[in-house]
Amino acid sequence: MPDPSSGASPGHRAATRAPRVIKKYPNRRLYDTDTSTYITLTEVKRLVMDSEAFVVRDAKTNQDLTRSILMQIILEEEAGGTPMMSEAVLANMIRFYGHAMQGFMGTYLEKNVQAFADMQVRLAEQSKAHTPEAWAQFMALQGPMMQGLMGGQMEQSRAMLAQMQEQMLSAFGVKR
Repeated sequence: MPDPSSGASPGHRAATRAPRVIKKYPNRRLYDTDTSTYITLTEVKRLVMDSEAFVVRDAKTNQDLTRSILMQIILEEEAGGTPMMSEAVLANMIRFYGHAMQGFMGTYLEKNVQAFADMQVRLAEQSKAHTPEAWAQFMALQGPMMQGLMGGQMEQSRAMLAQMQEQMLSAFGVKR
């Protein structure tokens, strides 16, 4: 669920305000209790894009369905255009379910996606001062620059995995 404390723009909720509640009814309809209207997955996606804090609850049982709805949005996005995740990535993710490293994998993915998002925000902030001509030059260099940035990110990820592996081995008394 989006972070309620990241409200940088006026449209974001204050950190002290409770998340918006969306109820999911047995007929698969989503009801936004803030606006007292039925909404679509597209509108839920807009809440995510706007960093709006929300929770989706089963109208009958009050069970938290937020993750399920977010997964539906990802599934639609993956099926709709150019997929973000290859079959190999998805297969590897599935292999981690039930594996001893399952808990670590979620944290690892979360930290790396957040680092990538932070990098994107920094790039956007730095590009605000550019003229259209400078922006055109920047876009021409985007491919090589992004490869360099991603290479650095991958190296950081590798280092984090190696550190975690060393910590686990030493915790079990295994010497390398």
